[in-house]
Amino acid sequence: MPMEVLLKKDVAGLGSAGDIAKVKDGYARNFLFPRGLAMPATPGLRKQAAQIKEAAERRRLRELKTARDLADRIAQVTLTFTAKAGESGRLYGSITSAMIADALSEQLGQEIDRRRIRLEHSLRELGEYDITIHLAPEVDGVLKVLVQPEGELESEALSEEELEAAAIAQGVEPEPEPAEEESED
Repeated sequence: MPMEVLLKKDVAGLGSAGDIAKVKDGYARNFLFPRGLAMPATPGLRKQAAQIKEAAERRRLRELKTARDLADRIAQVTLTFTAKAGESGRLYGSITSAMIADALSEQLGQEIDRRRIRLEHSLRELGEYDITIHLAPEVDGVLKVLVQPEGELESEALSEEELEAAAIAQGVEPEPEPAEEESED
């Protein structure tokens, strides 16, 4: 026999917080009540339904504003990962959503759950990627991720003199420049 419940939180497929919904007794007793999602719709609670709905709407708007602010902050961030890669640009490992979440959390100083990062598959090639991060039902942030080969940056930054000094430090003799031969006449 159906029972009427007052939803305390949004429940997918059932309604929003503050709504009165008809559900089966078992669903209410075994799922909604233990999880704190609903309570029996008594005459006194029916009067409170409007207050619960207003509080839920204020909370939803506050969370939406926070998510939009976070999306703006994420759009300004570029994460760079270095990884070993073959000559074809294919990585010997992969960059996962957990790695992206950890790096982004560290960069922003705010915890980002890896399940919010929308990756069809792990990043397995060098390049630049735009990653979508789901922050709220209507808000997604876009993060720029660069995957670069390991060691490339150091070799580009070193000048010839620095390379020669590094070779001497490792015990490798640099090739002497050919000297002009003087002829004895």
